[in-house]
Amino acid sequence: MNVNALLDKQSILIPLDISDKTECIQAMVDALALSGCVTDKSAYLEAVMNREKTGSTGIGFGVAIPHGKSAGVSKPGLAFAKLAKKTDWDSLDGEPVSAVFMIAVPEAAAGNEHLQILIAISRKLIDEEFRNKLFAVQDSEELIGLLQTI
Repeated sequence: MNVNALLDKQSILIPLDISDKTECIQAMVDALALSGCVTDKSAYLEAVMNREKTGSTGIGFGVAIPHGKSAGVSKPGLAFAKLAKKTDWDSLDGEPVSAVFMIAVPEAAAGNEHLQILIAISRKLIDEEFRNKLFAVQDSEELIGLLQTI
């Protein structure tokens, strides 16, 4: 899985200064729209928020991976935000989030593409050294270099 192929510099937000989870999700949807992946922001935002209602995408380790499948997505895409301050995400481990990956997948590609992306990212996040490097990235070039290891 080439995670970097899904990223666009416009969808990398370092740092992202937000006040809560909803504001973060909205900013990342906007970034995915700028990158050309999301063509209908409200439809995609609704898909992501509906997914959040089924259970938190705060997976632990200070990371959240909100995602959604929607007809408002033209092609698979990935956004990343390094948050300016830790934010509550109702994470599985009860800890606030410092980094967020957002996955956008077209509804027509309803297979398991988003699961493959989720698995690729999640496997790396188990590695404490990788997480420490992720939390330390200062710009999009550093992030892209780090994600080449996925």
